[in-house]
Amino acid sequence: MKESDLQAIKQRYGIVGNAPELNRALDIAVQVAPTDLSVLILGESGVGKEVVPRIIHDKSARKHQKYFAINCGSIPEGTIDSELFGHEKGAFTGAVGEREGYFGAANKGTLFLDEVGELPLSTQARLLRVLETGEYIRVGSSEVKKTDVRIIAATNVNIQKAISEGKFREDLYYRLATIPINIPPLRARGRDIELLFRKFSSSFAERYMLDPIVLTEDAKMLLQSYKWPGNIRQLKNIAEQICIISQERNITAEALIQFGITDDSNTGGGLVLANQAQPGQHSYENEREWLVHALTSLGKEVKELKEMINNQQIIHQQPAHILQEAEYAVAPQYNTTPATRINIPSENIQNAVEYVEPTPRSMKEVEEIQIREALQRNHFNRSRTAKELGISERTLYRRIKDYGLEKE
Repeated sequence: MKESDLQAIKQRYGIVGNAPELNRALDIAVQVAPTDLSVLILGESGVGKEVVPRIIHDKSARKHQKYFAINCGSIPEGTIDSELFGHEKGAFTGAVGEREGYFGAANKGTLFLDEVGELPLSTQARLLRVLETGEYIRVGSSEVKKTDVRIIAATNVNIQKAISEGKFREDLYYRLATIPINIPPLRARGRDIELLFRKFSSSFAERYMLDPIVLTEDAKMLLQSYKWPGNIRQLKNIAEQICIISQERNITAEALIQFGITDDSNTGGGLVLANQAQPGQHSYENEREWLVHALTSLGKEVKELKEMINNQQIIHQQPAHILQEAEYAVAPQYNTTPATRINIPSENIQNAVEYVEPTPRSMKEVEEIQIREALQRNHFNRSRTAKELGISERTLYRRIKDYGLEKE
């Protein structure tokens, strides 16, 4: 696609940025639009997946027909089939009349199924039949109906994982993903972050009749180093908060920190309490990985202890015995007893040196340290802290109370 055509599309649909991954996604959308192939849009929540189906529809031969966007995750499981395929009068309690359903209403047009990964398996089977044959049956009916609908789907779910766990049909995935389009996360778009912030802040300043926001150089660098877990949606919210709340219109990195924007470029060291699991899920791998990290950390402490003993030449005749005592710290025999002192006979050392056996940290102590550090990194914002640690806010609140961290 020509650069002029690409910029025209961005201007028409309010798309800001020039990241190569974004341009590639838009190029694929324009190329596939004239066909009737099914498209699956993949990307994290908040990256702006909803604009791509609109581009495909507007560039297709169906552009003068109806376009419906349905959020599958917001429809209760008990009524999703009725919403999509319709129902007959009396099909279930409350069905006082007939309902056409989106597949009937969107005939000859385009149907965008957002959060398709949230569909129950029974509905997935119905959707597969529509994709294969163009046929469907209303709830409470035996009559087969036909529809000519172009399906575009989107999801932020890890589909391959969902397939392996039996939560998503593999045959449906291959039907939907005839043409996959990947939308990059905001953290991978570089300078686009600054451009988007400028667009949002200018829009809000104009709406609320306030002076425009200006970012300092260190603030721009901080915006790009932050990981943006909420992507464009989070950036827009932050821009609005700063525009309304901040009295100073020249925004520095220090000012951004007050709104929860931190430098994530150097993170990764130390123990991590748990990986982030999908909402509503609990992964026991988190606890296993936590234990591995804890034991690894203790092992490093023992290694440093050995080096210290060798360098200082504390022990001459019995080094193996002392080192064996220290190695027990690696085993999962945690206790909170005070450190014990081992007195070395004076004839075995050059100078009167006393060896102090380190007491290994208990699992509770490791957890307390991790929670305290996470709270400090997030300026005691419990919501962000819980998200970083991969635990619920209720669990975090209980841990804070148990360890007395609310007093810090």
